[in-house]
Amino acid sequence: MIRSVLVANRGEIARRVFRTCRELGISTVAVHSDADAGAPHVREADTAVRLPGDAPADTYLRADLLVRAARAAGADAVHPGYGFLSENAGFATAVADAGLAWIGPPPAAIEAMASKTRAKELMAEAGVPLLAPVDPGQVTAAELPLLVKAAAGGGGRGMRVVTELDALESELKAAAAEAAAAFGDGEVFVEPYVVGGRHVEVQILADGHGTVWTLGTRDCSLQRRHQKVIEEAPAPGLSEELRTTLHDAAERAARAIGYRGAGTVEFLVDRTGRAYFLEMNTRLQVEHPVTEAVYRLDLVALQLSIAEGSPLDAAPPRPHGHAVEARLYAEDPAAGWQPQTGTLHRLALPDGVRLDSGVTDGDTIGVHYDPMLAKIIAWAPSRDEAVRKLAGALERARIHGPVTNRDLLVRSLRHPEFTDPDALDTGFYERHLTELTTHDADGAPVFALAAALADAHGRSRFGGFRNVPSGPQAKTYTGAGTEHTIRYRLGRDGLRAEDFPGVRLLTLGPDEVVLEVDGLRRRFTVSRYGDRVHVDAPPTPGTPTTPTSHTFTALPRFPDPTARTEPGSLLAPMPGTVVRIAEGLTEGDRVQAGQPLLWLEAMKMEHKITAPAPGTLTTLPVTPGQQVELGTLLAVVTD
Repeated sequence: MIRSVLVANRGEIARRVFRTCRELGISTVAVHSDADAGAPHVREADTAVRLPGDAPADTYLRADLLVRAARAAGADAVHPGYGFLSENAGFATAVADAGLAWIGPPPAAIEAMASKTRAKELMAEAGVPLLAPVDPGQVTAAELPLLVKAAAGGGGRGMRVVTELDALESELKAAAAEAAAAFGDGEVFVEPYVVGGRHVEVQILADGHGTVWTLGTRDCSLQRRHQKVIEEAPAPGLSEELRTTLHDAAERAARAIGYRGAGTVEFLVDRTGRAYFLEMNTRLQVEHPVTEAVYRLDLVALQLSIAEGSPLDAAPPRPHGHAVEARLYAEDPAAGWQPQTGTLHRLALPDGVRLDSGVTDGDTIGVHYDPMLAKIIAWAPSRDEAVRKLAGALERARIHGPVTNRDLLVRSLRHPEFTDPDALDTGFYERHLTELTTHDADGAPVFALAAALADAHGRSRFGGFRNVPSGPQAKTYTGAGTEHTIRYRLGRDGLRAEDFPGVRLLTLGPDEVVLEVDGLRRRFTVSRYGDRVHVDAPPTPGTPTTPTSHTFTALPRFPDPTARTEPGSLLAPMPGTVVRIAEGLTEGDRVQAGQPLLWLEAMKMEHKITAPAPGTLTTLPVTPGQQVELGTLLAVVTD
């Protein structure tokens, strides 16, 4: 019997495993980097062990430190979570060699699937359908588009879509460099890129007694940078014949490598309904809650049971209803998915949905780890009901802090192509990102008015209210992609606001403003954090894609005239590490608009810094490996 579990991970998945362990009476051990010393998963564990340093390479990716931590804390089992060393056969072996139970598949099974090229060879032998490999030295234009993929790792790292033959060589080099930096293995391969394909996967669970469960399908087609954003179970719109094909192929894959524990077999399904093996994740998936909701199972509890040697029932339970999961990221989709950092002041969801999060109110979102803040999961008897429930919960959420993808999630869930299962494919955001991230400039001013009025109430005893009829009060904010200057008078006759003829003030407080807007009563909740103001309001009928929250920055009355930047300066859009500079690039070179200059890595993603206009590279003060802060000068291009 397992009595104490160390989770060799952090954040949301560590908290998820701890939750099940507490329910089963199993004690918990956390590990943490210095950056995570005050993190929720550390606070919630029974015992915690420090891993000195901040970077993953010095902490969560150190198998020796993790095994030492487990033994020092008296744990008798290790759960790897997902990411980091969860699919590292050497780590699984080290855990077993230390006399600890490994809550995962056998090392040999992990090793078999570690290389995508080797995995494809094994799956071909097992009769699993595959895409034919492509020899990059023999490619013709007729075979385009192509997909370059890293043989190791995942998460979209080392992947490139090639649509022009002349770009293949450079994309192979770029993918290999990224894969080597991310996984320590620069091997890449090429296969056909299926346009209009869907990403469909099968959850499997296998015990040590020959039983393999296939727990339905999941659709994970909505992706950015080859990383999943919205997932659901079961995958909608599949024929029974295709579902059977997927289940059978997943079971064959599991049996071919002697699998044990929880895992996922991923497929690409084309428009004709043909399925092709992509890879097998030999761990618990991020999106496992949708399967848990549909099958009413606790997959972590089953992982623990299998690790203890217990058999599964002969067949899994029957599925019920539909579940949808959205990943809430601290990132700005409208700015190239740039990760965002800062203090998460508040994260609150309405009742009725499941929230799996690695952060809580007051936590700092840093640069060292993935920008995912939380997963929000909704279950309902039907797909339409589950999608509606999730979208409604997201728009009513209180999310105060760094910019997130919340509005994108709401708009995605309500987009006609998402609500139509036949239209789902992995190119969704390539086609619709611009429309999904366009700011609603029309609805924002009334939110800014509410912020200004609440601010005036808070300052009322210091002269915020005026009875003088001339000289309106003015407050200027930036937000929703523009600048808002609010001019108003608050007197004995109530509110008189310029540019708001259809607005009447009903009640006013420092944190809540109730307005009548064109005959509709609307309640605005105002929260302040320094010069940042978050204004939330319930959704209004007939505006299903209009934001229900706006964030504003109050501008000073007298701006600092010394805040200047040299023309052509390229500043770091976030803290991170300079991973490489364009080959051969030096100061004095002529560059073209859009030409890549250097790559910055932050939150497990690479960000390309390009020349804003044609000109001369006059300054290049950074070097590969250099850590930079937000706003650091990276380069200067003189027009």
